[in-house]
Amino acid sequence: MRSMTGCGRCQMLRDSWEITVELKAVNHRFLDISCRLPRSIAFLEETVRQSISAQMKRGHVDVFITVRRVGESNRQVQVDAALAKSYMDAAQAVAEAIGKATLPAVTDVMRMEGVLTLTEADMDEDAVAALCREAADGAVSQLCDMRDKEGVNLRADLSAHLEAAAALREKILLRAPGVVEDYRTRLQQKLAQLVTDAVEPQRLAQEVAILADRCAIDEELSRLDSHIGQMRKFFEAKGEIGKKMDFLIQEMNREANTIGSKASDAQIAQHVVDLKSEIEKMREQVQNVE
Repeated sequence: MRSMTGCGRCQMLRDSWEITVELKAVNHRFLDISCRLPRSIAFLEETVRQSISAQMKRGHVDVFITVRRVGESNRQVQVDAALAKSYMDAAQAVAEAIGKATLPAVTDVMRMEGVLTLTEADMDEDAVAALCREAADGAVSQLCDMRDKEGVNLRADLSAHLEAAAALREKILLRAPGVVEDYRTRLQQKLAQLVTDAVEPQRLAQEVAILADRCAIDEELSRLDSHIGQMRKFFEAKGEIGKKMDFLIQEMNREANTIGSKASDAQIAQHVVDLKSEIEKMREQVQNVE
């Protein structure tokens, strides 16, 4: 069993390029990968998506990637020498026109518009993508390890609630036969108070049989027991089981509702309330199972 919550981070350095991939995952019905990357490294999105989808089936994953050039600047200064010469020629012409020989200094020319241009160095996209794949694989592996550890805790919590539900189901099973007998006793007592003539045993048995049929919960208890058994098997299963467990929880809740509506008994009603509480706790936890 694996949780859908976790995080992973991996940093790789090679050939003056440093790449850091960070992943944060929460529960989701399907695999939803959200990449918010600068335009300059947008080409890495598909690489990261492939790494994640290869190891994960469900969950919302936020992806953060930083790429940095180490040891040398990834920016370059380009000089427009022709434009600089034009500025100097223009300055010379102005100086001659006004009768002064003072010309602008080199630093002044460098500050003139268009003489210097700061550009990003070309990125070797193939090399960066290969390094990104290694970093992404490492981050996903770390994320999955965390999800596995969280899955152990999920399994323990779900198992505790499931066993509590199984114990409540046994209490209801033991109480169910007594509901009919209690009804027979109460009916006899009321009839004894209301009428003076003896009630025919056949008529009394018929009324008791009608109630017994109306409040029979044997089938619901049997299906509930089957659902509990299937849930125990899921605890040992691998792969994508969260959706199946969620469906099973819905079926367990449906059986509990039916039992509560059919069994006209205060003790069973209280057990059903407790049973539904345990099922709801399982439902909340199952939402985070992959």
